[in-house]
Amino acid sequence: MTDTMPPVRERWQALRTAAGPVDPAELDALWADLEAVDASSILGSWKGFAFSTGHPVEQMLARSHWHGKRFIALDDAKPLICRARDGSLYSDTTSGHGEASLWNIEFRGEVTATMVYDGMPVFDHFKRVDETTLMGVMNGKASTVSAGGHLFYFALEKE
Repeated sequence: MTDTMPPVRERWQALRTAAGPVDPAELDALWADLEAVDASSILGSWKGFAFSTGHPVEQMLARSHWHGKRFIALDDAKPLICRARDGSLYSDTTSGHGEASLWNIEFRGEVTATMVYDGMPVFDHFKRVDETTLMGVMNGKASTVSAGGHLFYFALEKE
């Protein structure tokens, strides 16, 4: 972190509560300052939200009523936990082309927890904001995850 930037927690809060579109460059900068996390340390159920950047994945998640992610075991991850009309939660294996697993994978020069989708060339990398919050970035084949050269950013809060 440079001397001119506010502390990570302050930057996180500002981006988390931003009313309008968030600049992906600000998310990239925050990501660089967060702590890498081990895959085995993020097991559990997580409620998610997307940062509003205009990325097309935001609309897909809204249509599917995305609730979050569930990491049951390293080899049993549910990337798209969605809310049904009756309020119940289910794993949307259609939109996600299956489910996923958790690995520790290098991304941008750091090894960090990464969810590897079973049915498409997509990786969700995670870093720790605090003990109950993760920041995620979707990575993979550019044709699948890039929008105008920017990746999709989201967050998870421990349930």
